[in-house]
Formats: sequence, C-alpha cells, structure tokens
Amino acid sequence: MTTFSQRLRQVVAEAEPRLRSIAESSAATAPSAEAWSAKQELGHLADSAVNNRVRFIKAALEGEFTGLSYDGEGWVKLGGYAATPWHDVIRYWNSLNQSLAVVLDGIPADRLTAPCRVGNHGPVTLEFLIDDYFVHMQHHLDHIFSCQPGV
Repeated sequence: MTTFSQRLRQVVAEAEPRLRSIAESSAATAPSAEAWSAKQELGHLADSAVNNRVRFIKAALEGEFTGLSYDGEGWVKLGGYAATPWHDVIRYWNSLNQSLAVVLDGIPADRLTAPCRVGNHGPVTLEFLIDDYFVHMQHHLDHIFSCQPGV
C-alpha cells in the first residue's frame, strides 16, 4: 500500500522535471488577464503546503483542527511569485512538499479520523483533508501543464 508520503513524493518527482522544462518567459505569462501565471499558480501550491502543514500537524497532535481558510489571492500577491525566478519557485514548492512528506510519515494512523474544520466548512477527517490536498495540487498542476505547449 502506498503511504501518503510516498504518494506526495511521487507527485513531486513526476511534476518537477515537467515544471523545469517550462521556460522562464512562459512561466511568467498568464494565460488570461483573470488567471495566474505558472509562477503564481505554483506559488499558490507552495502556500497551500504551508497552510496544510499547520492543519495536518495540529490535527495529528491535538486530535482535531479548527482554523481559518486563507486568502489565496493575497498570499500569492504578497509572496511575490510573479517576480521570483521560475526555478526558485519550483525549488520552494519542492522543498515545502518534501517537508510535508516527512510530516505525513509521522501522523499516527489513529489520528486520520481527527475532525478538521477549515473556515466555514463542516467537519471532515484529517484523512479527507490530506486527500483533498492531493486533489487540489493535481488540479493546479494539470492547469499549469495544459497552458504550456509541449510540456
């Protein structure tokens, strides 16, 4: 059986070479005025890793998590991803997810049922929150790759 940490490491290992194949100029260009560039979108995934690390750790240690959601647009803007070199954004995203994989390794199986409440959403289990992290990441990675010809 694949563990959450193995799954995360696999997603990162498969995505990173594809991300590195995207040119700086392409990564900096948003597909539309309403959309993020690849740099900003991957930065959003880095911010997601930061926020979910806190959620996962608190739920594992305390047996529950209750906390606010975060302002994705604001985090991306303040994070300065649009002006950060593409390879630095990739390195940051990779490092955060490698760190998150270590956290996932340490979560006791009996804590996967810990109730978690994020923002105004009803309670879900920690396991659901972890799975949702993967769904969220894959959604954004798929979008980044779909906007890049030949990747």
